[in-house]
Amino acid sequence: MKITILTIFPEMFESVMNSSILGRAREQGLIEVECVDIRPFSDRKHKNTDDYPFGGGAGMVMLAQPIMDAMKQVTGENFSGRRIYMGPRGTTLTTAKARELAREEHLVLLCGHYEGVDQRALDSCIDEEISIGDYILTGGELAAMVLTDCVSRFIPGVLGSGESAEEESFSDGLLEYPQYTRPRELCGMEVPEILLSGDHAKIKAWRRQESLRATKKFRPDLLEKAALTDKEKKWLEEQ
Repeated sequence: MKITILTIFPEMFESVMNSSILGRAREQGLIEVECVDIRPFSDRKHKNTDDYPFGGGAGMVMLAQPIMDAMKQVTGENFSGRRIYMGPRGTTLTTAKARELAREEHLVLLCGHYEGVDQRALDSCIDEEISIGDYILTGGELAAMVLTDCVSRFIPGVLGSGESAEEESFSDGLLEYPQYTRPRELCGMEVPEILLSGDHAKIKAWRRQESLRATKKFRPDLLEKAALTDKEKKWLEEQ
């Protein structure tokens, strides 16, 4: 998969995109990430990418022209993928959405700034708007990093284990069960005995139960949409 990020601050991405799992995935050729600076595409004398909003109001608005020209260059004539604007009005990024986007050949992410983007740019060259949550950021760069990281986990080979992405929080609508590693005993606290039993069926059942317990405690709202058996629903009612 290729991910192209249109931004006026490409330097923000260097550390994140070259570190940890994303960095290794890029080195192995599993994912290609390209940051494109919007500024050189501006037809203004000083290459500025913003101007005052028509109708008045505080702040500045990103110009449509440099965005449209940058988008035209990175997509070409036979573009196969999805053009996404990272903005607060969009649908919220979820595991299901990330899994869907991971099937695309090419994603182009537009990072907004200031008070927003001239609507004409969004109308002419954006397929979808996505938000990472109901809060305000200073720009779309951090949101683009989050989406890139989230989507990359569903690309085959990026994670060390093919099951990892499916066993973590939200993958089945629930929070993840507690995790433990060595040593077996620490400061008087011991690892649950069942995890040392070697009985995979019982371990799986324990993890499911603990996942339900954690979800009820920290995010009970998720239980409304989770696929639960009648036995699990009854168990939760008794907790």
